[in-house]
Amino acid sequence: MILDTNALSAFADGDKSMRAVLEEALLLAVPVVVLGEFRFGIRSSRHRDAYEEWLEANLPFWKVLDVTRRTAAMYAEVRSELKRNGTPIPENDVWIAAIAREHDLPLLTRDGHFNRVPRLAVLKW
Repeated sequence: MILDTNALSAFADGDKSMRAVLEEALLLAVPVVVLGEFRFGIRSSRHRDAYEEWLEANLPFWKVLDVTRRTAAMYAEVRSELKRNGTPIPENDVWIAAIAREHDLPLLTRDGHFNRVPRLAVLKW
């Protein structure tokens, strides 16, 4: 499963309600886009040191998914579908959706707009 930024944040905050979903995952993956958003959030947090420590301790256990040429092609496909359907979503989330579809993995998120992306498996907690 792929973690969206809000899922990664909830995980970092110890949200117990997501435990059952995480325990079902055979793989935890974090798109590099999510990692960037999370690190940006850390920079403005008053708990910056604790979050950075948590991230460095946990990062080795996740697969970080980079943006590739294949991702770029998937991004163009996803964005075109959303435009054609008149259902745009935030730019970074198009990249996250493209990575999830590229790897055929479900996306754990609380953002409802991901439901607009065709052929994207969305998980909630």
